Amino acid sequence: MVIAASDLPLHFGDLTLAEAAAMIADQKLPPVDMWNPADHGDSYMEIRADGRWWHKGGEIKRAALVTLFESILRREPGGSYALVTPHEKQSIAVADLPFRAVEMVSEGEGEQRQLAFRLGNGQMVIAGDQHPLSFASVDGEPRPALHVRGPIEQGLGARLSRSVFYELVELALADGGEPLAIWSGGVRFVIAA
Repeated sequence: MVIAASDLPLHFGDLTLAEAAAMIADQKLPPVDMWNPADHGDSYMEIRADGRWWHKGGEIKRAALVTLFESILRREPGGSYALVTPHEKQSIAVADLPFRAVEMVSEGEGEQRQLAFRLGNGQMVIAGDQHPLSFASVDGEPRPALHVRGPIEQGLGARLSRSVFYELVELALADGGEPLAIWSGGVRFVIAA
C-alpha cells in the first residue's frame, strides 16, 4: 500500500519523523522482484523527465491509476523498466528517474539528523543506508537523487526537486564542514567535493 497524498497531514512539514516512520512501516507493495511471468510486451507508456506518466501520447491524469502502476514498477537487470504482474511484464520508457521527491522534513542536527522525503505519489522515504542520497552532476548541473526501493545498485530512484535540493544544501551549509555534506540515518552523504 502506498500512502495517498490525501492521507498526509495538510502540511508535510508538520510530521514528526516518528509519525513518518510509522506511516512508512504501513506501506506495502507487491513482490514484483519475485515475479517472472512468461508473457512480455510493451505498455506504450512512458514516465517523462518531469515525473508525469503518459500512454500513447496522452497524459495519465488519474492519480489512483498512476499509484497503481508505480506499485508494480521495477527496474530490470539491463537498466530498463517494466510494469510487472504475476502474469505479464510490460516495458515502460523512463526518461530520467521514475519518482520525484517534492518535500522534505528534517529532524535533529549534524550526525543525529534524519531526513524524510515525500514523493510526488505521496509515498515517504527516510534517507539512510537503505535509502541513500546521491549527488551526481551532469554538464555542471546537479542531479540529486534518493534511492526509493529495490537493490541499491539497480533499484528505483527519485529525483529531488530543485526546491528540496536547495533546502538540503542550506541545511548542509548550516552544519559546516568540508566537503559539503548532509547526515541522515547515521550516514554522511557528500554533496560536493
